[in-house]
Amino acid sequence: MEIKPIKKLKLYGFNNLTKTLSFNMYDICYAKTEEDRKNYIKYIDEQYNAERLTKILTDVAHIIGANILNIAQQDYEPQGASVTMLISEGQVVPPDMSVKNESPGPLPEAVVAHLDKSHITVHTYPESHPDDGISTFRADIDVSTCGHISPLKALNYLIHSFDSDIMTIDYRVRGFTRDIHGKKLFIDHKINSIQNYISPDTRNRYQMIDVNVYQENTFHTKMLLREFDLNNYLFGIEKKELLPREKQKIIQKLKKEMAEIFYGRNMPSMKK
Repeated sequence: MEIKPIKKLKLYGFNNLTKTLSFNMYDICYAKTEEDRKNYIKYIDEQYNAERLTKILTDVAHIIGANILNIAQQDYEPQGASVTMLISEGQVVPPDMSVKNESPGPLPEAVVAHLDKSHITVHTYPESHPDDGISTFRADIDVSTCGHISPLKALNYLIHSFDSDIMTIDYRVRGFTRDIHGKKLFIDHKINSIQNYISPDTRNRYQMIDVNVYQENTFHTKMLLREFDLNNYLFGIEKKELLPREKQKIIQKLKKEMAEIFYGRNMPSMKK
């Protein structure tokens, strides 16, 4: 869905509304042995290392039309990675160094690289449970922009980049800007649900729930993959190698883990 600005919006000065998209994804699997769990963590660390995450965030910056100012990336021991990217709405113009004569120099508030205070970050959290074989990978991504550019433009790209079992998405517009008459504007575009910006094929694949606070310009959508194929959740083993009773127990564990993450609360064990 196209991001529709409010018609005839004329601003006084700089648009300093802050628009933040927080995207949390979860990948769940069952790894039967301790060695399988270690291999799963190793696999995730290789698939989502700092280099690949930097590529994803660079693509996000290009999609939303931002200029990259600085990148910091780190792979952690024993696991996990982080990338932080400082961005701006427009091209940063370097100071004019051709002036040689002495002068008082610019005032402190004029010595800034950009006015946007925008950034993109990602942090990964691979983990596993030592007793029941469940392993979960979580990635947290924040795209925070200030000005006309919108992080919503990168939403579908992020969803397809991770192709997750569960996603929670938050979008909030903070602060205010002013029109030419001095009236405060707390949002500069129309929105009633994050779901409107998700492609139809993705909406069909996921069960989705909204929790929106319209008067606060705060929007929240939770997504749970509809299709459940056990083979897609096993690591180091295949479904055909499992006995029927063992298979049923693993399915119960996986669905319990997914339900707890989706609803944000601990739940009793599922029975047959």
